[in-house]
Amino acid sequence: MSKDVDNKALLKLTEQAAPEPIPKAEQVADSQPGKRRKKALLKAGALENAILTSAKFSFIATDAEGIIQVFNIGSEHMLGYAANDVIDKMSPDMISSPEDVTSRSDELSLEFGFSIGPGFESLVYKASRGIEDIYELTYIRKDGSRLPAIVSVTALRDEGDTIIGYLLISSDNTARKEAEEELLRVGALQRAIFNSENFSSIATDAKGVVQIFNVGAEHMLGYQAGDVVNKLTPAEISDPQELIVRAAALSAELGEVITPGFEALVFKASRGIEDIYELTYIRKDGSRFPAIVSVTALRDAQNEIIGYLLIGTDNTARKASEEDQQQLSQRLRDNQFYTRSLFESNVDAIMTTDPSGIITDVNRQMEELTDSTRYELIGSPFKKFFTNPDLAEAGIKLVLFKKKITNYELEVVSRIGKQTAVSFNATTFYDRDRKLQGVFAAARDITERKLLDLALQEKNSELESARLIADKANLAKSEFLSSMSHELRSPLNAILGFAQLMESDSATLSPTHQEGVEQILEAGWHLLKLINEILDLAKVESGQITISQEPVSLAEVLRECQTMIEPQAQENNIHLIFPTFATPSFVRADRTRIKQVLLNLLSNAIKYNSDPGEIEVSYRELGSGNVRVSIMDTGIGLSADQLEQLFVPFNRLGQDEGSEQGTGIGLVVAKRLVELMGGAIGVDSTVGEGSVFWFELPSSAAPELSAIDDEPEQTAATKPYEHHPYTLLYVEDNPANLRLVEQIAARHTEIKMLSAEDGVQGVELARQVLPEVILMDVNLPGMSGTEAMHILHEDPLTAHIPVIAISANAMPHDIERGMKAGFFRYITKPIKVDELMDVLNQALKYGQSIVR
Repeated sequence: MSKDVDNKALLKLTEQAAPEPIPKAEQVADSQPGKRRKKALLKAGALENAILTSAKFSFIATDAEGIIQVFNIGSEHMLGYAANDVIDKMSPDMISSPEDVTSRSDELSLEFGFSIGPGFESLVYKASRGIEDIYELTYIRKDGSRLPAIVSVTALRDEGDTIIGYLLISSDNTARKEAEEELLRVGALQRAIFNSENFSSIATDAKGVVQIFNVGAEHMLGYQAGDVVNKLTPAEISDPQELIVRAAALSAELGEVITPGFEALVFKASRGIEDIYELTYIRKDGSRFPAIVSVTALRDAQNEIIGYLLIGTDNTARKASEEDQQQLSQRLRDNQFYTRSLFESNVDAIMTTDPSGIITDVNRQMEELTDSTRYELIGSPFKKFFTNPDLAEAGIKLVLFKKKITNYELEVVSRIGKQTAVSFNATTFYDRDRKLQGVFAAARDITERKLLDLALQEKNSELESARLIADKANLAKSEFLSSMSHELRSPLNAILGFAQLMESDSATLSPTHQEGVEQILEAGWHLLKLINEILDLAKVESGQITISQEPVSLAEVLRECQTMIEPQAQENNIHLIFPTFATPSFVRADRTRIKQVLLNLLSNAIKYNSDPGEIEVSYRELGSGNVRVSIMDTGIGLSADQLEQLFVPFNRLGQDEGSEQGTGIGLVVAKRLVELMGGAIGVDSTVGEGSVFWFELPSSAAPELSAIDDEPEQTAATKPYEHHPYTLLYVEDNPANLRLVEQIAARHTEIKMLSAEDGVQGVELARQVLPEVILMDVNLPGMSGTEAMHILHEDPLTAHIPVIAISANAMPHDIERGMKAGFFRYITKPIKVDELMDVLNQALKYGQSIVR
């Protein structure tokens, strides 16, 4: 903009498009002298000239389409372009970082909820909606270098409030280029500057009295324009002590006396020197903040000073950054001292090298190990101090390749020839830009360890030899047992089979022959039991037995065992006493295995009891959360030596020649089973008085319904199948779990429930009644639930019936294995009613769709 512009025309256009804060100031400053001073400023165009010719800020004005129309001197200085390079040719997004423009587009799209394209639109979107906008942007200079800037964007509007362009002000702006006359005539550029909230613009008359106090100044200082216009000078809102210091500094610099006050703030600018300095402003509430202030003299057409423009930015962040930097520097010094202390206090010899293997630092332990000084070591090749330089150099290369190595053995050689075996551990290290700096290495003296390793190797050699002998013996035993099992079972099958046929024809046998057949059968069954117990022990010791733990009722298990063992006790004149349960007691165990343990202990108590004798079974809850079950007999008791050998396989404690048959395996199997279930087993015995065998298992809560009310509500999730009554078959060996599902089924009249105790019965019953759905316990005695399910799926008659697994094995891999095996669904215990009914409904619908 030329200084020769018609002042009257400029005054008229400026008044038509004056910024909003100026009328507010004029309302407060209603004195005639104040109005005359302000009009004089605007009339001369001095304020616009000061802004556009300032080299401290960049002003870029565009038309409504985004084509640059004004590109001020500050923009040229900052970006390296001449105005002619960009005006009517480029838009601001073409000199901006594409990454920043794209990022801003994405952020605005997310904020406003619709797509905003990357480009000029994203730079001015908020301003076009009347939203004052300020953001960070990276400019790309003409030479390709980049400049970070803070950009404030304001829409330029004519008198009809129509957008005629945009103004982008950068915080690095120090000069102004002549704005396009079209934008200046409508006053849009002036309004954009003085409405900006991001910069404090304070214009004074020649005496320093404030004439213009923009929105940014109001926000930064807490004053309204009416509080200061025609009333205060900038010196009155500045730190007075700083004014004194500044006046003294200027006086010394320029060789003349400068008065503290407004003169000190504008002295350089009044001499035509562009001035920028730090200043502390005092807000209306008394609080303070640091600012960077740029001062420019405002001149009329005759080059006479008619006022001053002070443009300020909040310097709080930079001040805080400087303080943080000072603190960071102190922490850095502290960390360096701390790091060096750690480096020196380490018990190992430590060194650092550059990537080529030249030593750059060492600690005292390294000096002692090599019998060399720090200055002799630094700058020397790392490999020089080892008996095998090539191996040492290979170690450095290995670290650079793998980034880290451990226990790389080398041998250090000192200046006097002493050799020391060391374990070399090293890693690469980098600077903050992740550029490789070298290798950090520690060498530990392993002389003693080498001696110990040698002794250990000799011992391990002896142990390995012994282990091989033991493994060979165990393998031979396993092969022998496997072979003997097969070889014994084959003829035994024929012996027992024909003996049973002969027994069925006992009417044709003489008494002598009949007695012989009975002896054959008794001996054959005992031999079969011996074979089974031997194989059972082999399975337990090899970990082939699967334990399925769930809540098991002690009362039910003991009652079943009592029924099974009662005939043997009566035959041997033994009185059995079993406990009564006032309240239910449950243990977490495998139901089949706990019965196996109990029957073994009861059978032994009968066999080795007195005649007549007594056996008392009892239980009690322990404070440890376990339940102890005890079997007390009135037998001959066991000595201390016998107790030590009690759980040794095939050891019958001197009863080999007695009348009672046995294998010496049962107790060993019982012990292994109890321990597999997380329990313990033991015995207390007194010779001549009897023994008490006991075992402990973790106690458990009773299996309960997850949600059963007296009158259950039929929800959408638990509503039973509506079409017709259906049959549910539940295959389960645990009575407690069976009764639980029976209670659930009893609440729904449309369910007819059948049950089976094992897989064989379940398969047969399913073939007979063809139920609509089957619940199958996975861990069943004999045939497992999975095997039973496979049989049903392979039978065309039952293949359509969905089989739902139900098990206490609730780990993710158990469920995954069950689903892969072919179950329709897999339900874990304790049972949840809603889940069960949902799964039943799904299974019924699936089964019906298959039938159709």
